[in-house]
Amino acid sequence: MQLSEFFLQNPRIAVAYSGGVDSSYLLYAAKTAGCVLHAYFIKSEFQPQFELDDAISVAEHIGVAITVDRLGILREPDVIANPVNRCYYCKKRILERLWELARLDGFTILCDGTNADDDEGDRPGMHALNEFGILSPLRACGLGKTEIRALSEQAGLPTYNKPAYACLATRIPAGTGITQDYLDRIECAEEALFNMGFADFRVRLIAPDTAKIQMPNRQWDKAAAHRIEILEALKPGFESVTLDMAGR
Repeated sequence: MQLSEFFLQNPRIAVAYSGGVDSSYLLYAAKTAGCVLHAYFIKSEFQPQFELDDAISVAEHIGVAITVDRLGILREPDVIANPVNRCYYCKKRILERLWELARLDGFTILCDGTNADDDEGDRPGMHALNEFGILSPLRACGLGKTEIRALSEQAGLPTYNKPAYACLATRIPAGTGITQDYLDRIECAEEALFNMGFADFRVRLIAPDTAKIQMPNRQWDKAAAHRIEILEALKPGFESVTLDMAGR
């Protein structure tokens, strides 16, 4: 199936929107196809503020209306316990809220940006998509990440080269309870590194007061040159900071 065919069959859709490469292209393609659509962004404690800011900016660039809804995900016991399938419980609660919002606006079809490269076996949250009847047009039409980036660049979307980003909860090892304090410290640490010019990295919690930085090998020299600045920037949140020599 071609994407244009999907939109012809489904001309009125709600979109679960993150502001990332995939969901942004989905918005653009649906808008270009003449669909009646609306974007919905769920802001929980797991998303840093810049993700919301980027999402709003891109939706405005495309010309699609966006609803932002706040969800207190730390009130969900199955989520904060952080089991290996935490993503399933989190996604389930988010999809429940998305459907509530979409139906209030009269939508009966809810789509997301899952693409053809996403492996269901590695993503517990994808099981929730199936349970809640979410349609994934990019995946259904066989579009993978590389092609979506190329199409996004052709369309002039600012997200075409945006690094993949996973929520802050993924920085905390399974089995370690998720707290607002952990999330705040990780977000501050990543913001500090971003402001230093680093990109496509992660700050992971490996002990209550110890962080591990994962970054591409090409940035190691820069990290070494700015070692003191990095330690000082992350010191308010972590007593010890390590660099993952396996790279990212």
